[in-house]
Amino acid sequence: MSMRTRRKKKRNYKKEYREYHGKPEQVDNRSKRNSARRKMNLKKGDGKEVDHKRPLSKGGGNGKGNLRVVSRSKNRKKGSNY
Repeated sequence: MSMRTRRKKKRNYKKEYREYHGKPEQVDNRSKRNSARRKMNLKKGDGKEVDHKRPLSKGGGNGKGNLRVVSRSKNRKKGSNY
């Protein structure tokens, strides 16, 4: 099979959820991210994200002092650096 005709492997979303996204730690992290969006009055699809100045993974919280609104590209570039 040449490079042009190579087929993409179909994702198994149920397996991904079961093995990663459904774990209690990930459910808790998702809940914290959604809570931060609500605190900053952001809506889905607006191109903005909430940046945790000190990332949740490094002990940061959801207090207003640790949150700021940034563009999606800036937040993704930053990652969990602080």
